[in-house]
Amino acid sequence: MQQLIDIKQYKTIVFDCDGVILDSNVVKTEAYFRTAKALGASDKQAQALVDYHVRLGGISRYHKFDYYLREILYQPVADDAVQALLNEFARELKEGLLECAITEGLVLLREASKQANWMILSGGDQQEIRDLFLARKLNHLFDGGLFGSPENKDEALAREISAGNVQFPALFVGDSKYDFEAATGAKMDFVFVTDWTEVADWESFCALNNIKHTAKIADFLP
Repeated sequence: MQQLIDIKQYKTIVFDCDGVILDSNVVKTEAYFRTAKALGASDKQAQALVDYHVRLGGISRYHKFDYYLREILYQPVADDAVQALLNEFARELKEGLLECAITEGLVLLREASKQANWMILSGGDQQEIRDLFLARKLNHLFDGGLFGSPENKDEALAREISAGNVQFPALFVGDSKYDFEAATGAKMDFVFVTDWTEVADWESFCALNNIKHTAKIADFLP
């Protein structure tokens, strides 16, 4: 059963991007596989990277490629090897991110929560997120800024809280276990969005942790 909240109570609303604002989880998962294959991986190695990516939803690609080199390919984590993976991954992603669906009701929700500043906090590359939201004409909705990797979400939240950009009461809207952990660490309320999540056991995870959940953010609309 959907558990709706009163968004008018919040001074700041922080959104994850992939799986919350954009239907881009599958786009990124496929891009990890194609990136590994393009740079010489076997199907087994590429799938191992995909499995690690899905297991660590919301975590930076920098960390995932570090793990891939060390624990899957058993190679040194050299700067040029990481950069080659990052460049290929960005190339694989670009078209898919420009074409994937945007969640319904986003502009209406922005109108319904005028009292709050909105922020994007993504595991994706920060400049990539900013360029993408500009291209898709979404950047103006997020007056609190658009933030991403290589900085992790805990670090970004701590900085923005200290700077006064995140004001309380605050809400984090995400679709991964890491999103919930980051929100909890920052003492923010949290809602798990389920329609596009790649967390296979989200129902038991939400039940175990008493997490409010809803299919899509349009369900927040009055």
